[in-house]
Amino acid sequence: MQIQQYEFSKDYEKSVAYFSMEFAIHQALKIYSGGLGFLAGSHMRSAYDLKQNTVGIGILWSYGYYDQARDHERNLKVEFRRKYYYIIEDLNVKVTVNIDSKSVVVQAYLVPSELFGSAPLILLSTDIEENDYLSRTITHKLYDNHEHTRIAQEIVLGIGGVKVLEALQHKVDVYHMNEGHSLPLIFELYGNRCQNTEELKELVRFTTHTPEAAGNEVHDIYLLERMGFFGSVDLAKAREITQIYGDEFSLTIGALRVAKIANGVSKMHAQVATEMWSGYENICKIIPITNSQNKRYWADKTMIKALDEHEDYELTAQKKHLKKILFNEIANQTGKMFDPEVLTIVWARRFAEYKRPGLLKYDFERFEKLITRTEQKIQIVWAGKPYPHDMNSINIFNELIQMAKNYKSIAVLIGYELDLSMMIKKGADIWLNTPRITREASGTSGMSAAMNGAVNFSVADGWHPEFCKEGVNSFTILGADPTLSIEEQDFNDNKMMMDIIEEKIIPMYYDDQQGWLNLMKCSMNDVLFEFDSGPMVHKYYTKMYNY
Repeated sequence: MQIQQYEFSKDYEKSVAYFSMEFAIHQALKIYSGGLGFLAGSHMRSAYDLKQNTVGIGILWSYGYYDQARDHERNLKVEFRRKYYYIIEDLNVKVTVNIDSKSVVVQAYLVPSELFGSAPLILLSTDIEENDYLSRTITHKLYDNHEHTRIAQEIVLGIGGVKVLEALQHKVDVYHMNEGHSLPLIFELYGNRCQNTEELKELVRFTTHTPEAAGNEVHDIYLLERMGFFGSVDLAKAREITQIYGDEFSLTIGALRVAKIANGVSKMHAQVATEMWSGYENICKIIPITNSQNKRYWADKTMIKALDEHEDYELTAQKKHLKKILFNEIANQTGKMFDPEVLTIVWARRFAEYKRPGLLKYDFERFEKLITRTEQKIQIVWAGKPYPHDMNSINIFNELIQMAKNYKSIAVLIGYELDLSMMIKKGADIWLNTPRITREASGTSGMSAAMNGAVNFSVADGWHPEFCKEGVNSFTILGADPTLSIEEQDFNDNKMMMDIIEEKIIPMYYDDQQGWLNLMKCSMNDVLFEFDSGPMVHKYYTKMYNY
């Protein structure tokens, strides 16, 4: 079967295979969890827009990430429901990988380009009749909590992905690892397509996405050897290739030593990553290519048209219309009806402790005064998905749900996937981002929010310092000294955040409507010019693939 279904631009003829554990391509294809997948989805859409010779390699997760539901107390309930997809095509290609001394069959499926307007996407599954039950479970759940299963998933993605491309006789010039999950591909390439590490480097590029430990996996090297992580390469040769000679094997360090060049996902993150790994020898260069989002998919077309044609009334009217759509969903989920005339602050993204979803209520007495104002009111919306086994983050989510029961102006939504994300971004006035300083690699949700007239209000981390013109297109929480204790950081950041809300944001929204409109327009113009993923995927070709 023909994988590529469009003619390539002459500027992008080099063949690239983009390996990622998750892709957020469409609401109906639930094979993503959060920001990494949203970024990969925009990458595939813009690769298609520019007619790049790119194919995505991912996994067809039978149960997805998980489904958010509520229990009888309205708390978060984690549900795993099998997904069935009749929209993708069977490639009629099966390969075998060795996992824990067992042959496991991997079947390949195709998400064709014309289905969702993206570069073609090959999805791998072990959930087929040829495999026993345990082998079938490998591709059941994205980011499975069991270490052995996670390693098996990485073998399927890396080694299985390379083998499927070879079985399809699809020529690849560059193998791009989006995070370290697909690292086993380097061992499949070694000895097959290349005979030494210099030849291997010519083939491999790497994107590191986070300074967080969860995104930089470390495993016992002997467990990896037993599981088949190194493929047909023996342990001594695997150590030589990656220059990892201890018992603990870091996927990120291995990737940084084998890739010809790597990138961080914002200017600030590239600096943080360079410093983070500077103590290790023979690390490749880490350059910044800031994550971006696909305008064609994310931006409301009526708002963009009104912006381009300087139709201020239509721009304002459409924003209120989009708020009403969101507020109907809030009413559906919570029984509360929000007012489109009222300033609406949204915190919505992957729920993780370091992102501080509860920072707004740190000083609860002050917070309560804010949300019970009778003049110049505000409304607050929270949404997001905690990792299904992260009880700390789930407890924070549930605390917000229980608190929201006492206030008409607070809503906590479930089902934070592509469609709800789109709805929330279009309905937000303020897009709030509160990570601890240096912990946010990029923060792309703020980009797609800004495309829809939401004003970013963020800690000066990730992409925000590259974008922000203070009070002109966004607002900034400068962020406490990261060497302070967590309690001191949270106290200082909360105080600055509340000061800005009370002294700058609320007065501008209600007392200076033209000023607020100018703020929205400047935000939209700046983000559409600088942070559309079209220029981003162009940079990947010019700065990474052709390096």
